[in-house]
Amino acid sequence: MNTDTFKILPVDIVVFVAFVIAVVSVGLIKSKNEKGSEDYFLAGRGLRWWLIGFSLIAANISTEQFVGMSGNAAQHVGLAIASYEWMAAITLVVVAFAFLPYFLRAGIYTMPEFLEYRYNATARTIMAVATILIYLLLLGSVTYSGALTISTLAGKANHQLSLAAGAAVIGLIAMIYVTAGGLKACAWADLIQGSALILGGAVIMIFAFKKLGAATEAAMILSPDTGAVALKALAPDATAIEKFWSLNRTRMNMFLPGADPVLPWTALLLGLWIPNFYYWGLNQYITQRTLGSASLAQGQRGIVFAAFLKLLIPFVIVIPGIIAFNLYSNNMQLEAVSDTARSLARYVKANPETKAVVVVQSPSAAQIESWQPGRYMLAVYSNSTALAAVKTHNPYVLPLTQDAFDSLVPAPFTLFKTEDKAWRNVNQELAREIEAYNEKTEQAAKAAKATPAVEKLIAFKYDTALGQLLGHVLPQGVGLVGFVTAALLGAVVSSLAAMLNAASTIFAMDVFKKHLAPQADQRTVVRVGRISVIVFAVAAVILAPQLGNPKISNSIFTIIQAGQGFISPGILAVFVFGLVVRRGPPVCGVVGLVTNMIAYGLMMAFMPKLQFLNRMAVCFALCLLVMVVITLLNPLPKPIEFQQKTTIGLESSRSAKIAGLVVVAITLLLYFIFSPAGLAK
Repeated sequence: MNTDTFKILPVDIVVFVAFVIAVVSVGLIKSKNEKGSEDYFLAGRGLRWWLIGFSLIAANISTEQFVGMSGNAAQHVGLAIASYEWMAAITLVVVAFAFLPYFLRAGIYTMPEFLEYRYNATARTIMAVATILIYLLLLGSVTYSGALTISTLAGKANHQLSLAAGAAVIGLIAMIYVTAGGLKACAWADLIQGSALILGGAVIMIFAFKKLGAATEAAMILSPDTGAVALKALAPDATAIEKFWSLNRTRMNMFLPGADPVLPWTALLLGLWIPNFYYWGLNQYITQRTLGSASLAQGQRGIVFAAFLKLLIPFVIVIPGIIAFNLYSNNMQLEAVSDTARSLARYVKANPETKAVVVVQSPSAAQIESWQPGRYMLAVYSNSTALAAVKTHNPYVLPLTQDAFDSLVPAPFTLFKTEDKAWRNVNQELAREIEAYNEKTEQAAKAAKATPAVEKLIAFKYDTALGQLLGHVLPQGVGLVGFVTAALLGAVVSSLAAMLNAASTIFAMDVFKKHLAPQADQRTVVRVGRISVIVFAVAAVILAPQLGNPKISNSIFTIIQAGQGFISPGILAVFVFGLVVRRGPPVCGVVGLVTNMIAYGLMMAFMPKLQFLNRMAVCFALCLLVMVVITLLNPLPKPIEFQQKTTIGLESSRSAKIAGLVVVAITLLLYFIFSPAGLAK
């Protein structure tokens, strides 16, 4: 186990505070006199390509990517998780030339507004209300993930920062400059934050490679198919790159098996494209940056620039996550101890006959020291004081108090499952025993016509990959810890600010201006937008700490994931159909959105085992089919013509088109290089 410690020194605090002040100040200074609705919500339609590009990346990347993507990379998924970034690069190029010209021609403020432009006001209202509801959940989720990250880092440095305090800090920073300056403030703040997060990731990657270069032994996953883990001795004269390849060649494959629970290669064919096109082409907090373009050419250049940056993201997030497992797999296994203790306590209660888990009351230090890996000990202590005195570096010794052990009672017919492929290899005896137990329990549940509960098992806490790197590879005392921590905070703040700006725009333009006060002047609409930013920010700060409550957090995160599926396939289908099929009647917009909501809900209820990306693909196809049938039965007499309602330049950028083709070519080349055929060479 690495003995390095994570410290926040005075120089780090100075760098951190200076970064925050710079972000807020630039945002406020660059957005003076934003009075009209076009000034406030769309930056006066004057954003240049470089601002658009950095702003798109900053709005997209948050701690969910830094923590979640690096965590996925640390496990068997490896580089394959980069598909979320590299497929986005191709998606962005398509959006720049297939979607953006129509949106800018229409002169819209929001994506729901385009549905009225193409279909009718009802379709616009349905999308607006559904989007606001989803954004409320997303605002809480982003604020929570950021607050959790900074509070965890503070805890590692022996400073106490509660989730509520962390959420308040993040919410306040974002609220200040969004309320004051709207989209222009977001874009200029994103210029700093987007640059910092890419640079911060690069700093982590450089020092991770440096640490790997000095290592003489490291962990490797032998096969993504089995998840088997082994320690490998490293040649002392090998370079860091050579050591990386010797350890991770098997995890550099972009194509995982079709049965993989995280990202099967089949999802690359269709399922992953649906959320990609929805997110990058139709999602308000992303597209608002492009709607504020100074011209079509500037917007296209900005989107293609963002697409190029997406090619770089895996190298500053995914690669460090892979190295984190190489260097700190033992730490990750120790981080999983508390979760494993709770899960196996429930297993012991459900299956008292187990021989793979032993319950020992107040074991001595000698018992703990001599305990051999491969079999678990639940070390039960009378109180928290006795528990705190336990010192163990053995991940197979699971300490907990008697009260905790007594309270961990499984639900009837509980199954013990895992998506962590390393579990079977790290715990072979227990894995076989649990498989037999699950089979017996499933039969009993079926006979009782009951739905089994599921308890998750993990071998490693992969999501600590980023924390391991921050705590162990960055040099102390030079301000780098403060800079990287500030970059992480900036990633959260920029995403939160984008969502606040988008939610307030949709509320002000699609709800207040459209339905509540159609005659309101621009100053009133902007005032409502500013007030709604404050309201949404307060809601996010209040909701965020609740996500830390284990009694409700899982259900809320499930609702967020499910909620996206309720709207994204339908919205994408309605937009694509409306652009391609010009004789589709207005009712298609309403029916397409409602069909998706109903179909997705029914499939969740009656086909729960269908992977969510595949479920989205089915809904997307069904919505298109329904709209095609309606159009065949009742087509418009004349094709819809998209009238120009803007004064900005609408000439397409030839240079952006060439650059876009280059980005697509590089993306395809990367997929080949990191395919089985490419890696075999």
